[in-house]
Amino acid sequence: MQPELQPVSTNVPSATRDRALAQNRVLRNTYLLLAVSLIPTAIGAVIGTNLNLGFLRSSPLVSFFAILAIFYGWIFAIERNRDSGLGVALLLGFTLFMGLLLGPLFQQVLGLRNGAQLIMMAAGGTAAVFFALAAVASSTTRNFSGLGNFLLVGAIVIMLAVVANAFVQSPAFHLVLVAAFVLFSALIILWQINSIVRGGETNYVSATLTLYVAAYNLFTSLLQLLGIFGGDRN
Repeated sequence: MQPELQPVSTNVPSATRDRALAQNRVLRNTYLLLAVSLIPTAIGAVIGTNLNLGFLRSSPLVSFFAILAIFYGWIFAIERNRDSGLGVALLLGFTLFMGLLLGPLFQQVLGLRNGAQLIMMAAGGTAAVFFALAAVASSTTRNFSGLGNFLLVGAIVIMLAVVANAFVQSPAFHLVLVAAFVLFSALIILWQINSIVRGGETNYVSATLTLYVAAYNLFTSLLQLLGIFGGDRN
């Protein structure tokens, strides 16, 4: 008596293939939108660098909390509209705003003799760190989803420290915060790209927003460190 043959299911390979295609699509769209977001950022940085933003320094606490409210309000609006074209438009507007905020930092750094060189070094360092972490996150078999809770707590702690330093204005504390932002931003990049590759993040607008803020903080932190330790003030 011949054993009964069981039908071979083709659903698993097909589902796996479809899932892989979807993950690749999210990753591709994220990288594309992230690259496009650098254009309004650069435009905003040029405008901000050539503006007189002295009013921000006249009332630093008011300016700080106003910018903080705009920052988180804009992020909330992007996330609410992340499944539509409006979310993309809001994201690009957000990157223009963030570029404008680079103005005071660029003015300060460009006041150094090697300021332009420091900006290029910070940009190159940010790109190098981003691509290295992206390569690790995309190729490793390790799942970094466990970093999510740690990063959430870290974000709260760092944000509270930033608010505290707005009142304390301690140079030493500021230096510690800048160094913390470098490490935190690197971990965010690693976690987010790994999440996309593993299917944990399926929305490219949200993914782009997370990676953009991380890369932005990484760049500004590296630039501040370079200005502090490598700035030529003669």
